This record gives sequence, structure tokens and C-alpha cells, in this order.
Amino acid sequence: MSLSTTSHWSDHVARCERQGRAYVIVTILGARGSTPRNSGTKMIVEGDCFSGTIGGGELEHRALRRARELLLSATDEQALENYPLGEKLGQCCGGSASLLFEVFRPVRPEVFLFGAGHVGRALAPLLSTLPLRLSWVDERRDEMPENVPDGITAHRDCDAVAVLRGAPAGSYFLIMTHQHPLDYALAEAALLRGDAAFIGVIGSQSKARRFRLRLAHRGIPAEQLADLHCPIGMPGVAGKTPAEIAVAVAAQVINRYQASLESLSTAPGPSWKAMCDELAAAGQAALLDPPSDLSQSARRDAGNRSLNDTGKESDSR
Repeated sequence: MSLSTTSHWSDHVARCERQGRAYVIVTILGARGSTPRNSGTKMIVEGDCFSGTIGGGELEHRALRRARELLLSATDEQALENYPLGEKLGQCCGGSASLLFEVFRPVRPEVFLFGAGHVGRALAPLLSTLPLRLSWVDERRDEMPENVPDGITAHRDCDAVAVLRGAPAGSYFLIMTHQHPLDYALAEAALLRGDAAFIGVIGSQSKARRFRLRLAHRGIPAEQLADLHCPIGMPGVAGKTPAEIAVAVAAQVINRYQASLESLSTAPGPSWKAMCDELAAAGQAALLDPPSDLSQSARRDAGNRSLNDTGKESDSR
């Protein structure tokens, strides 16, 4: 695993989010006694690299290993673990560190927008601001803007149907080209795949009826035709201008992918009480059982602190 030269851990997180890569934030949540780094220090771990440091040595090695284990799991989760920095870890700091592991798996749906007409030009910049991967497709080289917004993959002068057929499973297909026959060919190809997350076609109710009749005649079963959203756009969001239609389509896409996010499997992390209890237990253990590499005077001081803490607790009652 290589060390990233990213200037700050937040830059690494931003890069992972942009690229849709899973990552773990490792935070020193509690530090007692002598530790290589202070509470609040963070390290970011992803599949092939990490950035930041929680102090190096065996502590960091074990934290990296634990983070990789969590990345291999199938859920977002959090874990809190305590590491005594004594003989067990081969470090002579003598303190202890409690590490919080937070797993993040950005879910970025693949969206394919077919058509660079008025509505397509209004919709593409809007979709580019959302947490998704957008491919913008138009067979006409001159119609696609030369400079597209950041985050958009442009397909110019191409076979649109071939692009659709090569899309990943679970993609969203937004169809609004300059030709009804091309719209139909794309809709049919999307339905025949059988693995699209969403299929939407721009058009009127009469266009929708014609398309469904033709598709049924071609053998597309009724349950699959139910997956065709035509006219495209969030129901209840009215308007006929390109900007209004673009907003309605974006709202429908957001509604669909938010619904899919709710169905993802997640593992609950430790509760606040559990975190406090574990941190308290780790701190008490460090006081009652000082590491063997502490000097005799350090052991005596640790024991005195424990007695003082007990006395204060009694006085408060």
C-alpha cells in the first residue's frame, strides 16, 4: 500500500468522492498517556493507498490492516477499537489510543444522457452537480458543446445505440435525441437489456402510446414496458421550457437514486453510550494496569492518580 502525497486528508476524501471510490477515515478518538499523535488526528485509507499518519509503527500498521478488512466488507459501518502502546504492539510509548474506523462507500449511479438539444443542454450542467457519473451522448459532432462541464464524459460523432449497449448494468438512460426513430431504437435497446435502473424518454402522451404499441408488437412484455417513463420527468413538476423540463427530469433521477440508497445494506456503528463506555474502560485499564515498560516511579504515579480519581468520585457523591 502506497502513501499518497495528497496535501491534506480532506483533499483525499474529496478525490475519493469524485471518483466514487470507497475509503475509511481512521481517527484517534482518544489518546491517553504517551502516544505518537494526539486525539483528532486522521488517516484516510482506500484500496491501494493512504494519506496522513497516526504515528507510524505497529499501531499504524494494524490500523491499515483493520481498515483494509473493513473495505472488503459489503456494508458501510463504523468500528471503535483500543490499542495499548506497550509490549503487545512492540511500542514503548506506554500510552493507549482508541481508534474510530468509519467506512464510506460513495454510491454514484451511471447516467447516460442521449441528446444535446435544448433540453439536453439545460439538463447536462444540472446533472453534473449531482453525485453521479454522467455520460453525454450525441451522434452529431457539431451539436455537442466543445467545452462540457467538469465531471461529464462526452461522446460525440458516435453510435448512440452502441454506447447504450456498452453501458454498465444498473445505468440510468435519459433519452431526448433529435429524432423519434433514434429515441425509439434507444428505448428498445434499453428495455431489451433488462438491467437498467431507469429508462426515460422525452415526448408527449401520444408519442408514449405509439412507442408502447410498437414495443409490445416487438414482443416486449407488459411488465417491462412499465419500466419505460414517457413522458420523462417528475410527476407534478409542470412546465414546457427546456429549463423547466430539465428540473423535472433531474428531480425524477434524484428521487430514483435516493430510493435505491435507502435499500442498501448498512451496519450500525457503535452508539454514543457504547463509545463513551469503551473509552472510559480503556482509560481505567491504562491507570490500573500500567504497561510493563514504565519505570517504578511512573507506576507509582499512575496508582496515585487512580486513587485520587476514586477519592474525587466519592467526594462528589
